[in-house]
Amino acid sequence: MSALVAEEMKIRDAVEADLSAIIDIYNVAIATRMSTAQLEPVTVESRRRWLSEHSPDRRPFWVTEIDGQIAGWLTIKSFLPRCAYSGTVELSVYVSEKFRRRGVGRALLEETIARAAQLEIIAMVGLIFAHNEPSLKLFKRLGFERWGLLPRVAQLDGIERDLTIVGRHL
Repeated sequence: MSALVAEEMKIRDAVEADLSAIIDIYNVAIATRMSTAQLEPVTVESRRRWLSEHSPDRRPFWVTEIDGQIAGWLTIKSFLPRCAYSGTVELSVYVSEKFRRRGVGRALLEETIARAAQLEIIAMVGLIFAHNEPSLKLFKRLGFERWGLLPRVAQLDGIERDLTIVGRHL
């Protein structure tokens, strides 16, 4: 039996008790320079407000739990503050190194797609570094298309990085 079949994956709203695990996952991502423009590790205390800024019924913050452990998380946030963009959201997805290549990111994105109408989402956008090929492939497999490229807009340890904009209409 494969590991995927043996493990039960549960997606639920993030709660404050999850924040330590969420931050651990995020800080590993910061160190890799693959998936966030944040350059310095963050603390649980500095991110408490971040969790409270999400609303389960409109702009959720979800975690995936496997065998009682936080395996990954996804945030849905407003794309831009202007009213005309109210149905467009930006997605951020992070998966623990321990749980990568087990379908965690895919499950979180599929949940978002499935609940888009309920969340009043008409378009989803992802901002992904162009060198983050695993994320670009994942989003493409789920029907996202490349909507744009912002060349050399990020400086990561003295290296200029491009930002790919992917999107999907629902």
